[in-house]
Amino acid sequence: MLRNERYFSKAKNRLQRILPVLLMILCITVSPYAASRASAASAAPSHIDAVLLIDVSNSMNKSDKNKIANEAMKMFIDMLSTQGDKVGIVAYTDKVQREKALLGIKSAGDKEDLKNFIDGLSRGPYTDLAVGMEEAVKVLENGSDPGHEPMIVMLADGNNDLNEASGRKQSDSDKELKAAVEAAKQKGYPIYTIGLNADGKLNKNILAGLSSETGGKAFTTNSADDLPQILSEIFASHLKLKVVPVPSITANGDYQEVTVNVPNGSVLEANISIMSSKPVTAKLSNPAGKEVAIPSDKVLLSKSSSYTLIKLLSPEEGDWKLQVKGVPKDKIDINLVFNYDLELKLDALPANSYGKGDTVDISSHLFSNGTEVTESSLYQDMKAVLLATDKDTGQVQEIPLDNSGAEFKGAFEIKDNHEYELKVRAEESSFYRESDVLTINAKTGTVATTPPSAGTPAGEEPAEEKTSNTLYYIIGGIVLLLAAAAAFWVLRSKANRGFVGQLVVEVVDGNTGEKTYPQYKKLAAFRGKFTLHQLLQLAPELKESEKLIFTPGTHDRLLLRGGEGISVERSGRAADTSRGLEMKSGDRVTVSLQTVDKTILLEYLI
Repeated sequence: MLRNERYFSKAKNRLQRILPVLLMILCITVSPYAASRASAASAAPSHIDAVLLIDVSNSMNKSDKNKIANEAMKMFIDMLSTQGDKVGIVAYTDKVQREKALLGIKSAGDKEDLKNFIDGLSRGPYTDLAVGMEEAVKVLENGSDPGHEPMIVMLADGNNDLNEASGRKQSDSDKELKAAVEAAKQKGYPIYTIGLNADGKLNKNILAGLSSETGGKAFTTNSADDLPQILSEIFASHLKLKVVPVPSITANGDYQEVTVNVPNGSVLEANISIMSSKPVTAKLSNPAGKEVAIPSDKVLLSKSSSYTLIKLLSPEEGDWKLQVKGVPKDKIDINLVFNYDLELKLDALPANSYGKGDTVDISSHLFSNGTEVTESSLYQDMKAVLLATDKDTGQVQEIPLDNSGAEFKGAFEIKDNHEYELKVRAEESSFYRESDVLTINAKTGTVATTPPSAGTPAGEEPAEEKTSNTLYYIIGGIVLLLAAAAAFWVLRSKANRGFVGQLVVEVVDGNTGEKTYPQYKKLAAFRGKFTLHQLLQLAPELKESEKLIFTPGTHDRLLLRGGEGISVERSGRAADTSRGLEMKSGDRVTVSLQTVDKTILLEYLI
């Protein structure tokens, strides 16, 4: 009782401290100027929420014996921005073997955690596409950011191989797969599929169908060696980028030079991926001819057994020189993918009503970090067209736009009393951008939808905002009261929440190296505390594990406390559990049991 009173006293103090902050945030949020701020925020570079869905059935031992799929997925992770993206991983056979909830990338260490997770995947019998797809959709549903670009990347090497003893039928799997794909479609989760057709038995139609139904793309290959290139294509396609090929090299044992052109100053990151079967070393010089250290503050380096990835941060425009040295006769493929901070917007139309015979003047501008780009050279380096779709006939007309100034401009003639969709597409060698769609209904003589107005004079509020200020502030007061009440109840509920989430448990035999299948242990049934021995179902030979005790922590964390003689490691280092080791969702630890020579692998998931 006293403990609860102390908790609520602390909660009350916290609430008193955060209320002024809430008030400030809410006043900003409900301000009539919030829309313009939100518009500027939306111009920030797109971030990805990706779930990597991996077939880890035993058939992959033949189709990808060198685990190049793992290397390709690790390269995909390295290509992501240094901060802001999220990645989840689902490895499946006819059940979910391993799973990692969406992890927000905030540092290089987060990427290492994801890559280590991939390295730890093992293979097992049977295959059920529906099981994996259903779980991948759930991972996005439970953790995707509304402002991010969600996607599922699925790698499979064949058809279903169901366990007859389970009683599951193909019709059951088909039904669940259809439901999962429909959910992905409704929520806007494009599915990119990669079919590894090493044995010629791949059902290409199934994978192609998953992609076409959800707006993704389907890839097939007969060799796992192609997977890094395919993952590069998927990464680029999803963010409206282009893979810029650099001439391949046949190594001769000396440094060989290629040119990497950074086309303009709007490049946020330049990803140079070097793929080879043997180790390579690289040197880099900037456009001024000065050698740049790899790695350094503005140059990041990631390496694995099959690729080297060099990431240039906000690189200087111009020709960079890359020198690569490899083992003689080894083929070295080099790709270049840029991340851009550019958005393309249609300007507001000069009129609000159009009919048959009218001419619509079109203008469109590029924006960088919410600010209009006024450098004419960037426009002149790009080709832009107006895509005008007649919704009544389905015909699409491409109208080239003028790019001689710091804008894209042109005109569209309305030939019939039809409904039209207009959008601008601009592209150059390394990326493309598309504007939002603007709809003109010539049947009724009105513009059905328009892009946000860019013509409001500075310092003047749009008319509709002037008339709605009072409403904003009324709503703000209500929202503030609701937020305060919600904060209190959240804090109160935290006191009684107890254990949440689940622990994924695997046991490794130190003598044989054999690993058990992952077991997902729900924690909600425990009260106050529990031991690892309880989690292992009180197996007598594992009695030593009762020395490790779990208690609930704050903010849905888990606390581990170990007694004398219990050995716990996190990220390969010995962890001190005497005072309590805190685990957040996605954290992994290993517990070594000395008396039976077994290691327990634990991962905490919410």
